[in-house]
Amino acid sequence: MLQMQSAKEPRVPDHPPPLIVATWSFSARGCRKAFPDLLSGSSALEVVCGVAREAEADPSVDSVGFGGLPDATGRVTLDAAVMVAPERCGSVCAVSRHLFVTDLARRVMERTSHVMLAGEGADAFADAMDMPSTDLLSPAAAQAWQRWRVGEPIGRPMDAGPTTGQLFATPASAAHAPAGFRHATERETPHDTIGVLAIDRAGSLAGACSTSGLPFKLAGRVGDSPIIGHGLYVDPEAGGAVATGTGEMVMGVNGTFLAVECMRRGATPGEAVHEVLTRIERRFRPQTHQQVALIALSRTGEWSAGALRSGFIVSCAQGSGTELLQPQFVMHPEDVVDGPHPADAGGGS
Repeated sequence: MLQMQSAKEPRVPDHPPPLIVATWSFSARGCRKAFPDLLSGSSALEVVCGVAREAEADPSVDSVGFGGLPDATGRVTLDAAVMVAPERCGSVCAVSRHLFVTDLARRVMERTSHVMLAGEGADAFADAMDMPSTDLLSPAAAQAWQRWRVGEPIGRPMDAGPTTGQLFATPASAAHAPAGFRHATERETPHDTIGVLAIDRAGSLAGACSTSGLPFKLAGRVGDSPIIGHGLYVDPEAGGAVATGTGEMVMGVNGTFLAVECMRRGATPGEAVHEVLTRIERRFRPQTHQQVALIALSRTGEWSAGALRSGFIVSCAQGSGTELLQPQFVMHPEDVVDGPHPADAGGGS
């Protein structure tokens, strides 16, 4: 016998509530700005691009966009990726003349049959799309590069306190290599990517990531961020994931693809992140100054974040506002890797 549903019984929503989660405290400003649009019906893709764009335009964020620190030759190059499904993704790397590389990656996805464009070809495509070109080296980044190349400290002044998005707290100390080939070691350069995941009112997922890459890197180095399945992966059948930290370690295990595949097999987002970090630790034996962190979001709206070391912060916009959260777990809480601080984003919701 069929039973009528009581009029007082709450209706189960068809989709999870709208949500944005992003790496690091400097993403909070973009999350706070974009969340009302998400609630009003904007697509997850539009929102993640907007959050990334906010960081790209902020000169105080020295690991993304205009504030990004250059390579060993003093040249800034930017990488980005966007993704909504395995058949709908786009990325760019080694972009040197255009600032809004997340939007450029979206155009690769939407306007071409390709997935990835690199270097001058990516810049030429941006020109063809009528995207404005600009000098990417900010005055502060140029000054930091000049100090680094002569071995001077590049960190925060001791009395400055936390500053939005400025990640550097250790001096450059590596010996000079042959001209044009000096680059910073991991111990010198904590570095971080903005990675964003969102679910919209229709239940659609999207992800984006953007970075200026490892500061003072060898010219031509590309990390995990623009490579699908490494720094970012989204599959609407399972979920999405973004990664930040030492890109070479994420690349070695296809980190975000692995996280999403774990969720496809039935793992929770937390279990998926833990599997990736465990595999990285087993294969790479990271040193105490090396950091990797991930956020994983399931297609049903559950999410989790984890990190190898303390210091990682998540920006989360849901419900009534935006807040800064610690990751759900840290594998080695006794180790602290300096990075963005909760105070960076000016408070919670």
